Amino acid sequence: MAPHPINSSGIVYVTVLIKLGVIASLASIIGRFGRFRQLLMIEDRTIRQKLLFAAFLGIPFTLGVLTRLIAHYQGADLSLEITVVAGLVAGMVPGLVTGMMVSLPAVILGHEFLALPMAALYALVAGTARFLCPNKEEVWKFSPFIDLSLYRSIKQRFKHPAMDWQVMFFLVCASLEMARIEVGRVSRGNLFYLNPPHWWSSLLLLMATAIAVALPLRVWNGIRMERKLEEKERMLIQARVDALISQINPHFLFNTLSAVSSLIRIDPDLARSVLHKLSNILRLRLKTQTHFVTLRQELDFIADYLDIEIVRFGRDKLQVQKAIEPEALDAMVPSMILQPLVENAIRHGISPKIEGGTVTLRAVRRQGRVTIEISDDGVGIAPEKLREIYKSGIGITNVRERLKVLYGEDFAMKIESQPGRGTTVHCEFPELVVAESPAAVPAGAG
Repeated sequence: MAPHPINSSGIVYVTVLIKLGVIASLASIIGRFGRFRQLLMIEDRTIRQKLLFAAFLGIPFTLGVLTRLIAHYQGADLSLEITVVAGLVAGMVPGLVTGMMVSLPAVILGHEFLALPMAALYALVAGTARFLCPNKEEVWKFSPFIDLSLYRSIKQRFKHPAMDWQVMFFLVCASLEMARIEVGRVSRGNLFYLNPPHWWSSLLLLMATAIAVALPLRVWNGIRMERKLEEKERMLIQARVDALISQINPHFLFNTLSAVSSLIRIDPDLARSVLHKLSNILRLRLKTQTHFVTLRQELDFIADYLDIEIVRFGRDKLQVQKAIEPEALDAMVPSMILQPLVENAIRHGISPKIEGGTVTLRAVRRQGRVTIEISDDGVGIAPEKLREIYKSGIGITNVRERLKVLYGEDFAMKIESQPGRGTTVHCEFPELVVAESPAAVPAGAG
């Protein structure tokens, strides 16, 4: 196919705008694919991942070359730009594969036999630039526009001499475009190129090529930053949950060890039994490093804790009842959610009551939600004291904060108490959907 000279400034503007519009649109469309988003986050890709990356770029931009060949839509041919993008982002191999894909229609339909070797040149130069760049993040920062604080940039270079990779990437784009123009002029129809008639239109074309390479990088870098922020937010949520759990464990350990210390002299066998129960609890906590467990597992954990408390208070003074629906046993609940509530019921409800009392655990599962109640028939809490406990009580505050971190606003926690008649703590939250990944945080968390 013969070269396409540009005979007017109007055509220059239109062609450049079409090129930029096409590559920005295709880059945005490609960035919507979840698998491609995952590939963007990988720095050292396997061969399979490199080929998949090249396919994501090569297939849509091959259609652009076909559009140019069939409809003579010159601005749709971005074979050079996308090959350079593939080489800079993923390396020489993806660049070569992408270049071959977009060049084949030109060779087969347009008889442009220099398209393949020139594509190999684009991939080789771009891949080498990526290889030599010590910090791969420089690729994602590429912009063809000169820094507005030019003085500060030059001053920094004098203080710390180093290669400016932003300038280097610009020179890669400009030199490859100039090489295509020169080879196209002497090849007499064996390579597609745009032949600008004026020096200023040549400069405009070189700048447009650099911008066309930078646009996908900026679009995809925005996706990368978004995913990195999501990952950091997820890690922050996990850290907050871990911190809250770590606050619960020392509180529980302190009370248990205090009980053991008081039993060692008067009943060593009983103290040994309590320590055995405590070791079971700690062993379970070390093995289960997840934020969610089944209610059945949580009840098994709380059983050892209650055995310790029964030893402390005596079976005549502390009774435990359970009203758990069978359907609720397999529901996923936050780990260590029952222990601080049961501890509060015993400590503030049953312990001050001379004749002791009963702690009752209830759980139901209805329409995708789990409801748990911990109630006691102890001394109850006065309204002013109840407000204080709800705001600053260690156990209650930790449970409420954990539920807030894990479920956002989609949970309910209520405390009802009547002096002399007892206290009930009511918790309701959505059932975890992905039961096979209990460590995951629900989508609405935050």
